[in-house]
Amino acid sequence: MFSSLKIRNYRLFATGQAVSNTGTWMQRIAQDWLVLSLTGSASAVGITIALQFLPMMVFGLYGGVLADRLPKRPLLIATQTLMGLTGVALAALTLAGHVQVWHVYLAAFLLGLITVVDNPARQTFVSEMVGKEQLANAVSLNSANFQSARLVGPAIAGVLITAVGVGWAFLLNGLSFAAPVAGLLLMRTRELHPVETRPRAKGQLREGLRYVAGRPELIWPIVLVGFIGTFGFNFPIWLSAFVSDVFHGDAGTYGLFNTLIAAGSLAGALLAARRGHSRLRLLVAAAVLFSALEVVTAFAPGFWLFAALLVPIGMFGLTVNVTANASVQMATDPEMRGRVMALYMMVFTGGTPIGAPVVGWVTDTYGARIGMAAGGLVSLAAAAAIAAILSRVGNLRLSVSRHGVTFVPSARPRELVTAA
Repeated sequence: MFSSLKIRNYRLFATGQAVSNTGTWMQRIAQDWLVLSLTGSASAVGITIALQFLPMMVFGLYGGVLADRLPKRPLLIATQTLMGLTGVALAALTLAGHVQVWHVYLAAFLLGLITVVDNPARQTFVSEMVGKEQLANAVSLNSANFQSARLVGPAIAGVLITAVGVGWAFLLNGLSFAAPVAGLLLMRTRELHPVETRPRAKGQLREGLRYVAGRPELIWPIVLVGFIGTFGFNFPIWLSAFVSDVFHGDAGTYGLFNTLIAAGSLAGALLAARRGHSRLRLLVAAAVLFSALEVVTAFAPGFWLFAALLVPIGMFGLTVNVTANASVQMATDPEMRGRVMALYMMVFTGGTPIGAPVVGWVTDTYGARIGMAAGGLVSLAAAAAIAAILSRVGNLRLSVSRHGVTFVPSARPRELVTAA
């Protein structure tokens, strides 16, 4: 389960990410709660999320081109430093008592711009640290790392917001980025597995799109996570609405809900780390279960039943993310990985500027239950449609062994549809 942690460079990377991820989750909770406090509107929370992910939708593919052209380690040192400065700036405004909602909007947008480059560089740098043999394990442990921080971050944020205010959560997030920068600086470069960077040339963006378009084992997982990311992962909107309008809770309740989702997500990530393969039928089955659970949870009659159902939602949601991520990375040639992962992240998170305002409007207009159920139904329809499509293109399955990574037909005809 933890085999890739034997590699020193990856241990440094994982340790730094654990610290900064905790800070990131603290800021996410504080940011959502601050916007809700300033405006009283779930739509405003949706706009904040949309602004954070808008740059990925518009410029995401260009970030992948840069990730393929530039050395990953110095690029990540720059992006992680800039992220830290963004958090410190927002903390200064908040602690000084001058923060307005447009300041939060601007900070979210700037963070999104940095993420355009940081995301594909960070995703593809994993293979340079651990090599091909440990890639699937490292991808799963990255997700476990992120979800572990999601367990701790919201809890700390809830305590800080209640005790001293949101500004301290922003400040600690900004300072937390010193850890990944230090980890990157301490790495032994001779132990990396560098991928040859691509020289600047015309048509590299179109080349990446053509590469994905001709491979069903890439394009359909990317389409599926696009729908799930756009309509099924709007938890800041739904949970803040459930806390304020349905259960009449406070920041501590909001932190609890996020922690429960994180607990399920962590379990899903660790289970993924134990698997030696990432099958597309597992991806579709997890997407169907995740979407159906969202619909059921939306109409849970009591507080504790609603809270309990958040755990399996987190587990199946994370299974969708890890399975799709590992499948796409391992099916992609190294020299194309930056552009392919940029497209993956652009579709997964870049749809949020479309989905978040729509979901926020539905939630404000028809209530938290209808808003969450609507997101689940759209995701469920997409998962069912893509299950049917994949069953027609050959029931592809990603097989990982000591002899290499290949896509092979499923052993049983129509197994994918049966699993879904």
